[in-house]
Amino acid sequence: MITKNQVKYIQSLSHKKFRDEEGIFVAEGPKIVTELLGMPHIRTKELYGTQEWYASQPERASDKGYIEISPSELERISFLKTPNQVLGIFYKPDLVIEPGSWQILLDGIQDPGNLGTIIRIADWFGVQQIICSQDCADAFNPKVVQSTMASIGRVEIFYTDLVEYVRTHSHRHFYAATLEGTPLRDIKAHGPSALVIGNESMGIRSELKNELKYFVTIPRMGDAESLNAAVATGIILSHMITD
Repeated sequence: MITKNQVKYIQSLSHKKFRDEEGIFVAEGPKIVTELLGMPHIRTKELYGTQEWYASQPERASDKGYIEISPSELERISFLKTPNQVLGIFYKPDLVIEPGSWQILLDGIQDPGNLGTIIRIADWFGVQQIICSQDCADAFNPKVVQSTMASIGRVEIFYTDLVEYVRTHSHRHFYAATLEGTPLRDIKAHGPSALVIGNESMGIRSELKNELKYFVTIPRMGDAESLNAAVATGIILSHMITD
């Protein structure tokens, strides 16, 4: 059985402060947990699974730190509206990735679902690094982790001053997604590049925009005012990376 202290500890991990203190994050559900367990660079701290989960993973039942709990106990510790068999506590990946030909810069992305989806999109297109402004959502927020569907374990994410980053990486071509840029179909990326995506409502802040040279827009054919940040990221990367 799970103890009150364990419940209290897991619930505390909804706060960034406590996740950062131990360098850990929470993931839930058979698909994402199984995928993370299969990554050699991801270490497991604790695993709480139902009998149904362990029946599908017999080799894990005797592992230290792996605890069988009831569905009602899972409901007490889960961050999901509908708990799904297993909750895992993992140590944050210590990824050291050589900068690739593409990066993503995120300026003030605050919606956890958007950030998680962008991480997943980056993984799909082989973009292994995302550089976030300090005011972006925390990449290890449980909602972000769930949205990544395990891509959190394959994409390096770090937080820094984006203005300074652009200034010190002048060898890269930074393409800013805006409403007034060059139409996407007329853009051909060259050399090491990065896509810059701005805040969901405010876009790219002016001090960062002033450091950028290349602006790209997805041509609008209907009447929608704007596109979701994650949707725009996928459309632009699909054009610029695969062409």
